[in-house]
Amino acid sequence: MPVVGIDDLAIYIPKLYLDYKDFAEARGIDPQKLEYGIGIKKMAITDTNQDSACMASNACLKLMQRNHLHPQDIGRVYVATESSLDESKAMNSFVVGMLEQIYGEGSFEHAGGIECKFACVSGSYALYDNANWIRAEENNGKAAVVIVSDIAKYDMGSTGEYTQGAGAVALLVKEKPRLMAFDQKVASTTIKNEYDFYRPFGKETPLVNGSYSNLLYLISVRKAFDAYKEKAIKSGLIKLKDGESITDHIDFFAVHLPYRKMGEKALAYLLRHEWRHLPRWKHVIKEIGTTEPQPKDARGTIESILADTQFMKADEQFRRAFMQTSFYDEVYEKKMATSLEASAIIGNLYTASMYMGLRSLLEFEFKKGTELAGKRVGFGSYGSGSSAMVFSGVIESEYKQVVSKMDLDEDVGPRQKLSMEEYERLHRNERAFTDSVVRAHKEFVLVKLGGITADKAGFREYDYVS
Repeated sequence: MPVVGIDDLAIYIPKLYLDYKDFAEARGIDPQKLEYGIGIKKMAITDTNQDSACMASNACLKLMQRNHLHPQDIGRVYVATESSLDESKAMNSFVVGMLEQIYGEGSFEHAGGIECKFACVSGSYALYDNANWIRAEENNGKAAVVIVSDIAKYDMGSTGEYTQGAGAVALLVKEKPRLMAFDQKVASTTIKNEYDFYRPFGKETPLVNGSYSNLLYLISVRKAFDAYKEKAIKSGLIKLKDGESITDHIDFFAVHLPYRKMGEKALAYLLRHEWRHLPRWKHVIKEIGTTEPQPKDARGTIESILADTQFMKADEQFRRAFMQTSFYDEVYEKKMATSLEASAIIGNLYTASMYMGLRSLLEFEFKKGTELAGKRVGFGSYGSGSSAMVFSGVIESEYKQVVSKMDLDEDVGPRQKLSMEEYERLHRNERAFTDSVVRAHKEFVLVKLGGITADKAGFREYDYVS
């Protein structure tokens, strides 16, 4: 079976942002709550002539140009998003149309692909599908491109408003990758019918049950991790010695990041779950100085756990104490901290958030001087509604060819800070798509929307602005 994984990735971030201090002042929030409690400094905001399709195309074009790829090198183009533009026409068709402005009419005609939707986890399913397409040798020697592109937009004044963001990541999936090879036969999933977060047809912003969704995320990823652990041990991929946790055999963690602090909490939740039955736990408890609280109904529903206010308060205190221990700090600093850097200056990217985290991890670990070859990255992907996927990959020996060229500041590029008044006008869609805040340069933008007749409603056209 061929070795398959990520050969390279490219990002696109809109050229507008909202500063957390301006936002905090306008909403009457302590800025420290955003900077330290949530972990956000800047939120990327799309301009009037940008949407999830043109961001996806911009990321894909950067990926192709950097790797000197031609359309004939690519056999599939998948787009994973929860910022869909049409209930029938797939977003990757928009992307192909834009790319053919550069590479020629019909140049991607041979390529297949679909738009994938399952909230923030769909990019992981798209990667898994395309990796298996190549493993099955259905690809005829061609690579796949998986693009994750989203706009996280919440109602003004809501608790979700400070977890907004926008951007796209394009991933090149192929045999013998330079960057990372996926571990085989260990990817594990969970799925359940939930209403923790959803966006009905015709509604621009989601309906969110924040506390419920956060806990569901943690529980769902933990369950998928349990299934991953069983597969990894059974297959011989990981061999545990007495007193070891499977987390000891994962060198880095990349998880879904609705906001930076949620990544830290996810790691704490996973380590508590994995360690509490190991000898090391007594040393953790000794450092904390108190035992771990237990809910009244240990096997109850999420609703019953959340309703157990005494437990929730005690558990929050214990979590914070655990995250102050030397045990947690060692794992966090060594295995996760660098994956959270990009999130702080970009914000929530939905499907793209975990992959921006991977991009962040690779660049900043390399700049620290960490030797990455042979290191295993564990992924904890979650999508509301709900599904989780846990999988892993090993960084390849040729990674420096890719990672040494990564520069987040350069890739994000110069951005314009929005005033709160400008931001709110954009949020309310009060500016026409023809009235952009900044002038486009070397990128795809929306140039036509709708038509003079009803049969052209929703019709979208894009151009590349050189």
